[in-house]
Amino acid sequence: MEKMKKLLFISCTFSILSSVAQQKDYPIHAIPFTAVKLTDQFWSSRIETNRTVTIPASFEQCRITGRMKNFEMAAAKSGTFCTAYPFDDTDIYKTLEGASYSLATHPDKKLELYLDSLIVLIGNAQESDGYLFTPRAMNPGKMASWIGSKRWEKEHDNSHELYNAGHLYEAAVAHYMATGKKSLLNIALKNADLLLTVFGPGKMQVAPGHEIVEMGLVKLYRVTGKKDYLELAKFFIEQRGERKYNPKSKNPWENGNYWQAHKPVAQQDEATGHAVRAMYLYAAVTDIAAITGDTAYLRAADNLWENMVSKKLYLHGGIGAIGDGERFGENYELPNLTAYAETCAAIGNVYWNHRMFLLHGDAKYIDILEKTLYNGLISGVGLDGKSFFYTNAMQIRNSFTHKDQERERVGWFTCSCCPTNVTRVIPSIPGYIYAQKGNDLYINLFISGNTSFVLDNKNSVEINQLNNYPWEGDLKISVDPKKAAAFNLLVRIPGWARGEAIPGNLYHFSTSDNKKIIIKVNGKETDYTIDKGYAVIKKTWQKKDLVEVSLPMEVKQVMSDTSLKDDAGKLALQRGPILYCAEGLDNEGKTSNIILAQSLSFAPRYEPGLLNGIVTLNSNTSSIIVDEKNNAVSTRSISFKAIPYYSWANRGKSEMTIWFPYLVKDVDLITK
Repeated sequence: MEKMKKLLFISCTFSILSSVAQQKDYPIHAIPFTAVKLTDQFWSSRIETNRTVTIPASFEQCRITGRMKNFEMAAAKSGTFCTAYPFDDTDIYKTLEGASYSLATHPDKKLELYLDSLIVLIGNAQESDGYLFTPRAMNPGKMASWIGSKRWEKEHDNSHELYNAGHLYEAAVAHYMATGKKSLLNIALKNADLLLTVFGPGKMQVAPGHEIVEMGLVKLYRVTGKKDYLELAKFFIEQRGERKYNPKSKNPWENGNYWQAHKPVAQQDEATGHAVRAMYLYAAVTDIAAITGDTAYLRAADNLWENMVSKKLYLHGGIGAIGDGERFGENYELPNLTAYAETCAAIGNVYWNHRMFLLHGDAKYIDILEKTLYNGLISGVGLDGKSFFYTNAMQIRNSFTHKDQERERVGWFTCSCCPTNVTRVIPSIPGYIYAQKGNDLYINLFISGNTSFVLDNKNSVEINQLNNYPWEGDLKISVDPKKAAAFNLLVRIPGWARGEAIPGNLYHFSTSDNKKIIIKVNGKETDYTIDKGYAVIKKTWQKKDLVEVSLPMEVKQVMSDTSLKDDAGKLALQRGPILYCAEGLDNEGKTSNIILAQSLSFAPRYEPGLLNGIVTLNSNTSSIIVDEKNNAVSTRSISFKAIPYYSWANRGKSEMTIWFPYLVKDVDLITK
């Protein structure tokens, strides 16, 4: 009974956050992850691994690398900052947020007590006026060049003081929602109240160097109803473009592009600069647009999204192509051999696209979210839950080594923002499955489990999914209203099932197949309309109605826009939402010599003993063989196997590629 009461409190608290603090907000609201119970093997196993392996490993790394010691020394007002970056405090905040999400659905008294002890540590490091930033609380030492001699002196650049605050706020809200305790929330509110006295019209004016404080302030506004927090979030956004830069300079560190501060946000229409910072900014802009109805922000969010998706998105959902500055490149600048695609940027991409869906109700945003989630995001964490990629490569070639290429997963990084970011996104994934707008019930992701909706007339509806997605496309959705009720069920028909590789024209399937998706209700084919990518089924629903959707799971060949020079004459493979790659381990040691003709067919095969159970794609094809002894080149037939991209590099070093040449017109001779 006590467990049920706690879960009820948690679910109610999550719901309150989206509605109590203001009259206006997103027109669509997500069903909170605390109200969704999963039975899905694909995601349940990852959430459990995150709970039992990733979160404990992250806390342990924070301990042994000195991140926790920094808080101890800050509390004692003595010592020397013992890690590398001023934002290292956030690794504790992010892991604490992820652990709180885990607690919300899996009560764990030992973990809860451990979080209590961490919060005491954090509170002891906070100064009497609310300021909390461990590098400044002790001798700045080697950090002086980053943080300056005064508070927030270098905030516009690299001090990350407000960035740390933003992650503190997000962790505090998560902890309060999960436990009902205000210990961390009070620390966050004290810090936020300090910001209100320092920043604003007639006070200190600065565009935060690394955005996220804006998102955090919006969350504090939602949980407290204090409008000052919302206004400060918008104030920080409004400061972008106010600094004086050299407009003639092509150096992004001079003209403000790196910080998305080159022009006022309302005038921005190209995704630019540090990709993670951009995602957090754009997510906050979308929040503000939803809450305040600011049409200029709405227009900017739409324009920025269109630019990113149509010109700057990798096929696996990764963004931020350039390692120098972890930033977006120019339009269509998406190199494969040097692709950066930071895991944190993929996480930010998911955050932003979910908000865009809640604002517009269009399935194209969930299409991008799904593409990123199943491919370029979970590729960042190993199947063991404790090995990671900071960047997510498109190709690894033995004959080419780049400073940003990661061929092996590692347990931690000097800058370990990505592993700790993973801890907080994985347990929240059930919150992306369902959404509601009045009597319109949305099913966005096909993850087995159940939840309940409450209709406008207070009638409740239980939805249960029983699928084997992403490996199979036969979906079963049980619809069980407490009593018969008329409402609309909106089932997303993924773009890939409608012949669209990705929204926009950046990538396309080699063949067009727009067969109508068959949907049955209680065994009989039913009529439906398509609205913004959703199959809208309108009827009076009875208890235990069953909806069946059959999504085509053919292997698709993907090609790119001709503007992507690195992908010219090449194809990629996709089945359902899963993007495939080849590893040398399965293909005679190499992948850079494989040719896939467009006429090839592929046999999907489920292999339960491989990489925690995957569907592989199998065929026979040609590879180029170099005979160094005789200076000769030839081709021969090989057995070809492709694996889901997310699963690569879990068996050691190997070549890897996503894009395969299908037509050989020329050969480059490379000399060592």
